[in-house]
Amino acid sequence: MIIDEAIEVLKIEAQGILNLIERIDNSFADMVELIYKSNGRLIVSGIGKSGIIGRKIVATLNSTGTRSFFLHPVEAVHGDLGLVCKDDIFLALSNSGETDELNVLIPTIRKMGCKVIAFTGNIKSTLTKYSDIVIDIGVEKEACPLGLAPTASTTALLAMGDALAVTLINKKNFKSSDFRKVHPGGILGQRLSGMVKDIMLTGEKLPVVFKGVSIIEAIQKVDSGGIGATLVLEKDGVLAGIITDGDIRRMIVKNLNVHELKAEDVMTQNPRTAKPDSPAYDALYLMEKFQITVLPITDSGNKTLGVLHLHDILGKGNFRFNGK
Repeated sequence: MIIDEAIEVLKIEAQGILNLIERIDNSFADMVELIYKSNGRLIVSGIGKSGIIGRKIVATLNSTGTRSFFLHPVEAVHGDLGLVCKDDIFLALSNSGETDELNVLIPTIRKMGCKVIAFTGNIKSTLTKYSDIVIDIGVEKEACPLGLAPTASTTALLAMGDALAVTLINKKNFKSSDFRKVHPGGILGQRLSGMVKDIMLTGEKLPVVFKGVSIIEAIQKVDSGGIGATLVLEKDGVLAGIITDGDIRRMIVKNLNVHELKAEDVMTQNPRTAKPDSPAYDALYLMEKFQITVLPITDSGNKTLGVLHLHDILGKGNFRFNGK
């Protein structure tokens, strides 16, 4: 009985989110453009459960490059309106659209010059009439058997907030390196604050072949190396190039005779490199900018010291940071 009830709750809430898909239209796109082009901040406001969700939306937006803050409607009319500027955008959260504390506030917000966006489950509400852009987050029913406690509706509200944050991430071209700047104490921040030499592959783990070997041997090294690439070296250890899965695919598409090819016939010459003392976030920026997942690490004379895979930076594998 208990398990069945739990499953039913999850089904109702999941369906509430899925039903939002068909409501994503030009209003959503207009909202993203408005926030993206704004010189002000996004002010999120709501009361009760909507207020709690609003605070979470603000946290997500701030950590992903969109300046925002939560404004409690009651505190706003008792002085906190001084935080609001005409360039700000006001995002009102109310499932019913008839939250008195919120609706009393909005006319003043509009007089200050702010555009108003509503996330509401009632598109015929008072809040809708006050708003420049309306996003419908209504659900057919709550998961609460009494139909009273906000459950599916708050889940839908949270999901729409995430949809907004993620589209803004892409719109602003917000990168993991940017994330590190505002998360210096987080797990990802700790990874990115390390040095390349702390996480690069070296020694026997380093997949390398030398110029002159057959492409078959190079492919075997790519396969056994586990990072989708092998470095190609001169006899003195100087980096000559890199062979990746992509290079091999392009070779196959060209229908070349693999039995006649050497590693240098297929490799990418003069690949991007990094130095071992570079911060990990610099290496990540380089990898993102040039859309590469494997980065050779060399010294000032271009001798190969190691290789860095994107997964090493983002946390996959068995690497540890800060001595932990």
